[in-house]
Amino acid sequence: MSLAELVRSCRSIRRYQQDIPIEMTALEGLVEVARLAPSGGNLQSLRYALCADPAVNARVFPHLKWAGYLKDWDGPADGERPAGYVVMLQDPGVTRNPWADPGIACQTLVLAAAEQGLGACILGSVDRPALRDALSLPEGLEILFVIALGHPAEIVRIDPLGPDGDIRYWRDEAGVHHVPKRALDELIVARDPASAGPRGDRSGR
Repeated sequence: MSLAELVRSCRSIRRYQQDIPIEMTALEGLVEVARLAPSGGNLQSLRYALCADPAVNARVFPHLKWAGYLKDWDGPADGERPAGYVVMLQDPGVTRNPWADPGIACQTLVLAAAEQGLGACILGSVDRPALRDALSLPEGLEILFVIALGHPAEIVRIDPLGPDGDIRYWRDEAGVHHVPKRALDELIVARDPASAGPRGDRSGR
């Protein structure tokens, strides 16, 4: 699978086959890939807490909020919840500003998961104090994101952004999750005419 194909297939998954476990070694392997990603100043200030045991997962789940655009959905039901979690933390003793490191590491990790057939969802809406207590995390580390992981139990499709410009994801009657994406021409605001070829001329002539 090419990188472009991997990125296209790597969608945010919110419903999982909860009964299929994830081994701790698999989570460690994902972090092993993420740790090799670039780091601002090579400071490498990110730290990780890993959860794969169902009892520990049950302590994590209540402190997460899912799918803000789906107002009538409270998150995955029992049986469709993640089989594992990676909690990303920041060590402020190394640096107070991790720059782009969290985003790079998150994307690297979820792409590595997708390559292995796992679904993932990066969650930023987290009750951080409660999660810290639930996992007995060190006080000196700041919780950044929780990455939920498991074998997907839903289909996610990319749609062109409609004429109304509504970017909210939605689910159809069959439970398929739809994610509108802006067109390439909307995102590219300038091209070097000398090197853009025929597409560089936007005059309409």
